[in-house]
Amino acid sequence: MSTSISRGPFDVWAPRPERVRLSLAGEVVDMVRGDDGWWTPAEPVPSTDRVDYGYLLDDDPDPRPDPRSRRQPDGVHGLSRRDASTYEWGDGDWTGRQLAGSVVYELHLGTFTPEGTLDAAIGRLDHLLDIGVDLVELLPVNAFNGTHNWGYDGVGWFAVHEGYGGPDAYRRFVDACHAAGLGVVQDVVHNHLGPSGNYLPLLGPYLKDGRNTWGDLVNLDGDGSAEVRRYILDNVRMWFEELHVDALRLDAVHALSDTSEVHLLEEMAVETAAWSAHVRRPLTLIAESDLNDTRLVTPREGGGHGLDAQWSDDFHHAVHVALSGETAGYYADFEPLEALAKVCEKGFFHDGTWSSFRERDHGRPVDTAHMPTWRLVVANQNHDQIGNRARGDRLAEHLDDDQLACAALLTLAGPFTPMLFMGEEWAASSPFQFFTSHPEPELGRATAAGRIAEFEKMGWDPAVVPDPQEPETFTRSKLDWDERSTGRHAVVLDCYRELARLRRTLPDLTDPSFGSTSCTVEGRLFTMRRGELLVVVNAGEEPATLEVGEREVLFQTPSGVSVDGGTLAVPPHGGALLGSAATIR
Repeated sequence: MSTSISRGPFDVWAPRPERVRLSLAGEVVDMVRGDDGWWTPAEPVPSTDRVDYGYLLDDDPDPRPDPRSRRQPDGVHGLSRRDASTYEWGDGDWTGRQLAGSVVYELHLGTFTPEGTLDAAIGRLDHLLDIGVDLVELLPVNAFNGTHNWGYDGVGWFAVHEGYGGPDAYRRFVDACHAAGLGVVQDVVHNHLGPSGNYLPLLGPYLKDGRNTWGDLVNLDGDGSAEVRRYILDNVRMWFEELHVDALRLDAVHALSDTSEVHLLEEMAVETAAWSAHVRRPLTLIAESDLNDTRLVTPREGGGHGLDAQWSDDFHHAVHVALSGETAGYYADFEPLEALAKVCEKGFFHDGTWSSFRERDHGRPVDTAHMPTWRLVVANQNHDQIGNRARGDRLAEHLDDDQLACAALLTLAGPFTPMLFMGEEWAASSPFQFFTSHPEPELGRATAAGRIAEFEKMGWDPAVVPDPQEPETFTRSKLDWDERSTGRHAVVLDCYRELARLRRTLPDLTDPSFGSTSCTVEGRLFTMRRGELLVVVNAGEEPATLEVGEREVLFQTPSGVSVDGGTLAVPPHGGALLGSAATIR
C-alpha cells in the first residue's frame, strides 16, 4: 500500500491561509509553508504523547483541529489530541475472515447496548457467535458534533467518537472480536462531511462546486485534488493498519463525483490489496451503491474498479413486498412475487428495466456466468430501510412470527452474503429511528424539517415522523436485551439459531454459483432451489401444497409444515427448508 510522504506529527496541509501557527499546550509556534502547501513548525517541537493542539489560521484567534486528528476529547470544535497509543494488540495470530460464506451483523453502537459504548458491546459478542455471525459491521464511529447520531454527520474522519470510548476502546473492541473469531467491518463516509465542525474548507480545497443528497461534493478531480485523495486513502489505511479492521463498508459510493482517469474507488482497491498482501490476511471493501452496476466489483483485470462486494437493495425490496404487501414509493415495482424470483436468480430486479420510482431505466445485468453470488450483500432489514421509514418501524411490528422466520429463511438460505440488522434475530420491539443531537438550534430545526420533506414521495404521514432532536427518539431506539428469552422473541431467535447451524452444515447454502439457484412462483407460493436443497415460502393468506417427492424437512417456520406421500403442506405465511434424498444420506 503506497503512502504519502513522511510528515512530522504536527505538519498540516493548508494551502489557503497566508499564515499558520501551531497552538500546542498553551504555546504558539510559528509554521513555515512549503511549495506543496504543507506547513511544518519553524522550530523543533517535542512530540509529547496525548498533548492537545490546534492551528491558528491567519488572524483567526480560535485554533482549529487537525484534519487528521486521532482524538477530539472536547468535541469536533475543540483541540485535537495526539494519540500515540501504547496499546498492546493480542491478535497477532488472527488470520482474518473472508466475505465469501460469511454472515454480517450490522449494529449502531449507541443503541446496541444500554451503555452505548465499545466496551459494553464486547459483552454481547457471545450472542453474535450464537447466531452464526462472522463479521460485525459498525455504523460510522468517526467524530461528529453532539452526543448521539447515526454517524453519517461525521467531520473528524480519523477520530473515534469520544462517547463510544475513543480510539483505545475501539482497539479493545477489535481485539476482542478477533479473539472470539469475529471480523470487524467499519462503515466509513467519504462522500460528504457533516454540517457542524467541518473546518476543512478553511485549510484547502477539500470541497468543490456542486452538492449531493447530503452536502457539498468532495474534491476528487479538481485543483488540489491529489492531496484530498491522499487524505482519503490515508484514512482507509488507518482503519486497516492502526485499528486492525478487516473490511470497510464504503457509504453511498454513487455520490463520489470523480472524473479522474483512475477512479478513487479503484485506487482504494489497489492500495487495500497491497496492504492485504503485506499482512497476509483478507481485507475487504464493500460498496453501498444504488446504481445496480457490478462494474464496481468486477476485478480490475476485467475492466472494473476491483472492489470486493456491493449492497443489493433490490433483494430487500423484493422480500419486504412479498411478506408485507407494502407497495408505496420504490416498492411498487416489486409487487409481483416474480420480482423475488428474478432477484434471487439474476442478482438485481432493475438490470436495465424501467424504474417507476426513478422514472427512468435503471441498472445493468449481472454477469451471472462469471460473478460469484457472495459479491452481493443483502438484508431483509438494515439501518436505512428501517430508520428511513417515517416511524423507524421494524418488520416485527407488521409481520407474524412465521413471516419473520420466512424473512430469515430467504436471507440466510439465499444465494447472497446475508447481513442481519441488530435485534432482527429476536424480533426486537424497539424501533430504529433517525436521531440527532445537534447543539445548534437552527441546525436541529432544519434537520427535522428535512425529514418531513423526505417522506412525501413515499406517501407516509408526516405527522407521525418523530423529531430527530428529541432525546427520546434516541433512547427508544435502544435494544431491550431482556426480551430475547420471552414470547415471540425467543421463538424467532430459535429460528435464527437453527438457520445459522444449517448454513454452516450444508455446503449448498454457501455455493456462490448463480447456476445453483433456480426459482418458481405459483400463485403466492415461492420456491428456490439451492443445489440439492429446496426453500419453500407461502407468501399468501391460504394454505398451499407442493409435490416435493422424497425430501426431509430440515427447517420449518413456527406454525410448522407437513409432508405426506411426497406432498408438502404449507400454512399461510409458512415456509421450510427441505433436503433431498442425497442430502439426507
